[in-house]
Amino acid sequence: MTTDAPIISLKDVNVFQQKNLVLSQVNLQISPGEFVYLIGRTGSGKSSFLKLLYGELPLIQGTGQVAGFQLNSLKEKEIPYLRRKLGIVFQDFQLLPDRSSRENLVFVLRATGWTDKNQIMERVNEVLGKVGLDSKGYKMPHELSGGEQQRLAIARALLNDPEVILADEPSGNLDPETSNGIMRLFFDISKNGCAVVMATHNYTLIERFPARVILFDQGKVAEQ
Repeated sequence: MTTDAPIISLKDVNVFQQKNLVLSQVNLQISPGEFVYLIGRTGSGKSSFLKLLYGELPLIQGTGQVAGFQLNSLKEKEIPYLRRKLGIVFQDFQLLPDRSSRENLVFVLRATGWTDKNQIMERVNEVLGKVGLDSKGYKMPHELSGGEQQRLAIARALLNDPEVILADEPSGNLDPETSNGIMRLFFDISKNGCAVVMATHNYTLIERFPARVILFDQGKVAEQ
């Protein structure tokens, strides 16, 4: 654990989907560079919890901050700036099918305000190298294996040098060997000071790559 101020801090938070109370009295702190698993059965509120952290769901009751942004007073126009501090990785990759791997990354940088062509290409090549895809930049997403597509999704999440990565079942569609490679990549990212918060059903992964575990059960959140 680092001594820095928490990168995520929630106090007495109730999480709602529309008017339904999904989670109650969440108290949680996550430090920079920490690796945290979120576990619990389907429908236990893990995805809602992640949506709260990246501003998809409003914080109505309780207080919370993520990467310096106060969630309870978060304005619509601040959400893109919050998301620049976060890297978000989904199970289904969400890549643009009509653009090459490199163009997928260029698109994100342009969308988040980068304008200098040389800086864009430099950053794209840097993150492709970090995830082991330096020689695959010209390939279209459908020409990549499932593991490579997930690595590209992680590269995309790393583009703006996030302080937190939120990953929702990132190894859900991958075979065990590929999953292990992806997990090693996430642990390397956390060792470099970026917190990683990962929702998973895969208990084998947790045994193989131990870290802090938060259990979601019957509307409550507790340390395992």
